[in-house]
Amino acid sequence: MRRVRYTRSGGPEALFLEDVAVPEPGPGELLVRAEAVGVTLPVVRKVRESGEAIALGGEIAGEVVALGEGVTTYAPGDRVTGLVFGHGYADHALLRVAMASPVPDAASAVDAVALVRSGLVAHGALRAARPEPGEAALVTAAASGVGHLAVQPARSEGASRVVAAVSDRRKADFVRGLGADDVVTYDEASWGEPVDYVLDAVGGELLRPAVGALAPHGRLVAYSSGGGSVAAYDLLVGAKSVIGFQMALIARGRPGTYEKWREELWRMFLTGGLRAAVHAEFPLEDAARAHAVIEERANLGKVVLIP
Repeated sequence: MRRVRYTRSGGPEALFLEDVAVPEPGPGELLVRAEAVGVTLPVVRKVRESGEAIALGGEIAGEVVALGEGVTTYAPGDRVTGLVFGHGYADHALLRVAMASPVPDAASAVDAVALVRSGLVAHGALRAARPEPGEAALVTAAASGVGHLAVQPARSEGASRVVAAVSDRRKADFVRGLGADDVVTYDEASWGEPVDYVLDAVGGELLRPAVGALAPHGRLVAYSSGGGSVAAYDLLVGAKSVIGFQMALIARGRPGTYEKWREELWRMFLTGGLRAAVHAEFPLEDAARAHAVIEERANLGKVVLIP
């Protein structure tokens, strides 16, 4: 089978195709013939920052072709999606049963990778913010794979105003089409009137202006892999708070909540209440081009590889 390999740091040129044997599923694993693979910012960052070879994981969706020992909840031919921690940029991938979920007949594999993992992060971050009807919200990276799925429920759950923060003003029409009232760019000196909560997918140097955008008693939910720090005084003077959110902790420690959120996501999608936007689909051999789109912050929605 074909698999994308990363061998050294330095950018998109570090990715190339190799031919390897189809893996055998171990205990508690599914072997999935991948039909779509979601490109995520954390993986792109790993390629950029790591000096060692790493497995390119991420969201996959496709058909189960073999079962590992002890697997009873799925069968060959089932359509599934989930997060792969090993090699995911491949024709076939190993998916842990605990991370797998069925794909409805009415949805495509591309729908699944655009919606499920990114949507769960967006959904969970919104829950962590504890929004009240009538509050104002701000979403950073609002045009990204996760961000565009956070803008929509913030609006539908009664936010009085939704501000979309983006890297480029050319993304304004896209995020307004999702329900954003106002659009700001990261380099603007002011992000407008204060908001009650921020969903932050960027981190790094953007954390401080994001905290500055909060009204007194405001909450910032940080779910980025970008790091960053906040001065305690900036929180103290406005009685503001920063809440960390990680989807993996929910999946491992609160499986009932994880499953409930997945069901809610699919219901919203299938009834038209949530739109999963796909920026572009690339063949597997063009993984470097797909990474470049993320690196350049050019995407409007999800970037997907098609094995």
